[in-house]
Amino acid sequence: MNTTLRAAPAALRPGHGFSYKTALRNAQRQNWRVEDLIGPEHALDFTRPFLPESLARSEGLTFLSAREQLLLNQIRGHGYLYTFGLVEEFILPFVMDHARPGLALDDERTRALLQFAGEEAKHIQLFKAFRAEFERDFAHECGVIGPPEAIAAAVLAKPTLSVALVILQIEWMTQRHYLDSIADANELCPQFKSLLRHHWMEEAQHAQIDTLVVEELLSGASPEERERGLAGYLEIGAFLDAGLAQQAELDRASLELAAGRTFGPEERAQLVAKQHQALRWTFLGSGMTHRRFLETLALVTPTARATVEALAPTFC
Repeated sequence: MNTTLRAAPAALRPGHGFSYKTALRNAQRQNWRVEDLIGPEHALDFTRPFLPESLARSEGLTFLSAREQLLLNQIRGHGYLYTFGLVEEFILPFVMDHARPGLALDDERTRALLQFAGEEAKHIQLFKAFRAEFERDFAHECGVIGPPEAIAAAVLAKPTLSVALVILQIEWMTQRHYLDSIADANELCPQFKSLLRHHWMEEAQHAQIDTLVVEELLSGASPEERERGLAGYLEIGAFLDAGLAQQAELDRASLELAAGRTFGPEERAQLVAKQHQALRWTFLGSGMTHRRFLETLALVTPTARATVEALAPTFC
């Protein structure tokens, strides 16, 4: 892909009104420190769920007791933040690489991208600290996919436009989760909800910045590069979905360990299938169907939006 960066022409912009200047200003207002959110005075409440049912989707598993449903919800909460930390392992180098060629183009653009990168590094640190506290107090280790470095390397091997589209989907997904499912869910653990709220606050700027990044990449892309970008985006989605299937199986094993019992073959199959679909919605479908993401996708190729909308029901 042509690495000469330029602002997207007016005809390319869907009227969102985003700018690096505004995103930078808003980011500077929202800035918070990891040490303000983690510590003895910010304990997790293991008597309450961590995720809303719209993301956890555990209530339909009628063979689970109320205690087991709560355990599964908390295991999923642990995996939720771990997975965000995992994807931020490839978002961070991507943003830094994108900032480097345009250092002399626009000071506010450079500062906004570096702020973006710094916040992603902070989120990785936050989620590692959360995981350490969770594992200390939950009393059982929870299996997770990885290692993050290998997953990041596989994603970053795809075309630059493909990676930018996946990141944009993730950013809008984060917004949807908090606004649609978490903000008014008063039943959740207050500490876990606080972590999600602070993450959402900064990701709001990231969604706007990455929209501009995708538009910059499209402005220099040939039709063939756009098609390759879309194909690579779909390949990354399939790769991540395979990881989510593995995570559903790991969550099943973690639940059996925490609950102190082994499920029968049919119960295991039902639990893994339902939780895989819940993970699909959480990390793929909810972003693929976000209005803002689809608006940007329509700029990639004439059929990109329709292609993704046709695939989306599989992940919902």
